[in-house]
Amino acid sequence: MAVDVIPLRAFRDNYIWCLRDAAHAAVVDPGDAGPVMQYLEAERLRLVAILATHHHADHVGGVAQLAAEYSAPVYGPARESIPAITQPLREGDRVRIAELDLDFGVLDIPGHTAGHIALVGAGMLFCGDTLFSVGCGRLFEGTPAQMSASLAKLGALPGPTRVYCGHEYTAANIRFAQAVEPGNETLVRRERETRTALASGRPSLPSTIADERETNPFLRTRVPGVAASAARHAGRALPDPVEVFAVLREWKNQF
Repeated sequence: MAVDVIPLRAFRDNYIWCLRDAAHAAVVDPGDAGPVMQYLEAERLRLVAILATHHHADHVGGVAQLAAEYSAPVYGPARESIPAITQPLREGDRVRIAELDLDFGVLDIPGHTAGHIALVGAGMLFCGDTLFSVGCGRLFEGTPAQMSASLAKLGALPGPTRVYCGHEYTAANIRFAQAVEPGNETLVRRERETRTALASGRPSLPSTIADERETNPFLRTRVPGVAASAARHAGRALPDPVEVFAVLREWKNQF
C-alpha cells in the first residue's frame, strides 16, 4: 500500500495532515490530539512520527499528548520552543521515516514566525502557515524581506510539488487575488475547482507549486500587473518586489 495523505480537520479551518500506509502513520502540525487519536484508533494505525512546522498553538497543541501516548519522535524547528521536540531541525537536515519509506528535506522559511520550517519530499511540501493556497501567512515575527525570500524559496520548487498548508483559506484568498489581478484567467479555473470541492465537503488542497506561480499574488510580485495594482492601492511608486509584497500583505490584512 502506497502512502496516502489524509486531511484531519481541527478547530475552525485547520488541517492536520496524516501520512499513512496500511499499518503506520505520521502527522504534521497536530494542533489538537483528539482528531488524530480518533483516526489512529479507527484505522488501527501506529503513530511513528510527529512533525511540526512552527510553534503556534493551533499547530502544536496536541504534540505533547500524542508523543506521550504513542512514544513517537517529535521533529520540529530548532529555533522555536515547542514542548516534547526530540529532533530539532534546521535547513539542510533530513527526516527519514523508515516505516513509511519517506524522506524529507528541511527548509528554513521565516516570516510568519521566526523559526518556521518546511518539509519537502516525495513530491510533497508541508509548509504550515507560510505559503497558503493562493495566499501567504501574516507576518507575526518576521519582516517583508524575510517572507518574500521564504516564498521565493518555496516557489522555486518543482511545479508538480503538492502543497499541503495548514488552513482552508483558498476561497477567501482567491477573492483577494482577483482584486489584485482581475484579468488572471487561471484564477477563474481555481475558483471553480475550489467551489466544487468545498461544496462536496472536500478540501481545496493540495494545491501545486505550478498553480501557485500562476495565481498566488504573493509569488507574483515581479509580474507587472500585480506590481501596478499594488502601487495603485498604495498610491505611490513601489521600488522593488519586497515593497510590492509588503503592500499586498497589508492590503490583504484589511481586505
